[in-house]
Amino acid sequence: MSSLTRTAAGLTLVALLGTPAGILAQAPRHVAFTPAELTWGPAPPVLPPGAQIAVLDGDPGKEGFFSLRLKFPDGYKIAPHWHPTDENIVVISGLFSMGLGDKRNDASMHRLPAGSFTVMPKMGRHYASAKGETVVQIYGQGPFLVNYVNPADNPTK
Repeated sequence: MSSLTRTAAGLTLVALLGTPAGILAQAPRHVAFTPAELTWGPAPPVLPPGAQIAVLDGDPGKEGFFSLRLKFPDGYKIAPHWHPTDENIVVISGLFSMGLGDKRNDASMHRLPAGSFTVMPKMGRHYASAKGETVVQIYGQGPFLVNYVNPADNPTK
């Protein structure tokens, strides 16, 4: 093995396996939950009453990465809205439906059963509903804000 090859291999190994101890001390903490260990509470008032939230990691109200779960009762609906950041959604259980646009059209909604994934790009106007108790996991970069297309749909008003 040539000197140049050994140097490249060594640099690659350092990049893959480790960093100086001072940098490792700044690494994020390990987070692990079983479903039974999640702490559920009422979702923020910007969502219609009835939803529950469990924050898994980070703070959705602040800048930086966050991960959370929302639990919706059967028949739950969220009016057309948008977010200033991308919204990544994984359907954990139930049937989550999403539609695009400024006005609700239930016939055009995309049905997403458990195991489905979708990304709603920032500023994309959309609406949602749940059939059966439905749990979704949302993650992305905060702050995670909900802006209703029609301000009268905002439950906090």
